[in-house]
Amino acid sequence: MHMADALISPGVGAAMWGASAALTLYSAAKVKKDPDERKAPLMGVLGAFIFAAQMINFSIPATGSSGHLGGGMILAVLLGPHAAFLTMASILTIQALFFADGGILALGCNVLNLGFFPCFVAYPLLYRKIVSGRPTPGRVLAGASVASIVGLQLGALSVVIQTTLSGISELPMDTFLLLMQPIHLAIGVIEGLVTAAVLNSVGKARPDLLAEAHGPAVQKGSSMKPVLVGFLLVSALTAGTLSWFASSNPDGLEWSISKTTGKEELEAPGDTVHAFLAKIQEKIAFLPGYDFKDTASSQHPSEGSTESREEPWPAVNAGTTVAGLVGGAMTLLAVSVIAFGLRRLQARPNER
Repeated sequence: MHMADALISPGVGAAMWGASAALTLYSAAKVKKDPDERKAPLMGVLGAFIFAAQMINFSIPATGSSGHLGGGMILAVLLGPHAAFLTMASILTIQALFFADGGILALGCNVLNLGFFPCFVAYPLLYRKIVSGRPTPGRVLAGASVASIVGLQLGALSVVIQTTLSGISELPMDTFLLLMQPIHLAIGVIEGLVTAAVLNSVGKARPDLLAEAHGPAVQKGSSMKPVLVGFLLVSALTAGTLSWFASSNPDGLEWSISKTTGKEELEAPGDTVHAFLAKIQEKIAFLPGYDFKDTASSQHPSEGSTESREEPWPAVNAGTTVAGLVGGAMTLLAVSVIAFGLRRLQARPNER
């Protein structure tokens, strides 16, 4: 559900940038005051994990579409809403700047759609209400499913509203809406199941990491090292090899645009803002589409290659492997710098 700049006008893009920037500063201030010292290293490894997980597109049966894990609910439950929002904003920024996944003008929209709704709406109002105090596997499944579906539905609705308010595309609101909501309902169901599986696994090993979401009646765990190493290994495996198995079908947003307009891609307007940002992204993105620049886009799993759909076993894609590993490492580094930097700012008053 990463929006491209072709959908967004400069006015709407600037407004969403302002809103996401305000939420980022607010979240940073909250994280700075958080006394839980485990959050900083966990933010980094979870950022790398979600970056890798978002590379895995899964097919939606009988639609010709695909979806990928958003990851906002996993982050919110394990980190709390503010640290989760910061982590998601970092992931999306790295994806836009260095992998051309989502537009630079549309980055504020993407941060709100994929970060705000799961972290600040679905998590506190739905997941915590369903699960808090009684974190049984069944309740975690129910909470994760409901919250993931609602969060994704709100994000998909926001995409339609932002596109309509921009008024620069040929997407009629009613048709676009009728396609976006059902396909993201299906994606939300799968995301809920994956989210519940991850949270239940973490809950068995380290229930203390879920204390904020599930209630304080859990014991503190021991060393964080096994958890951090585990997430890093899964991230490397997912980004380095499992990404080869990603569905080649267009994702829910691309599918909805194609069904509405009959075109696989929309061209961005030729105004100064769009052209300027497109040039910046072209220069900065050294692995566009999670592949080498000289690799044909039709060979990339997310670009709809018919040949790749027919292959019973995916060919080794060095570009995808490099992109996944490099992107995960960049996310780990960026989020860790932010997290430890905020903790350093928190500690300064005590050093005087």
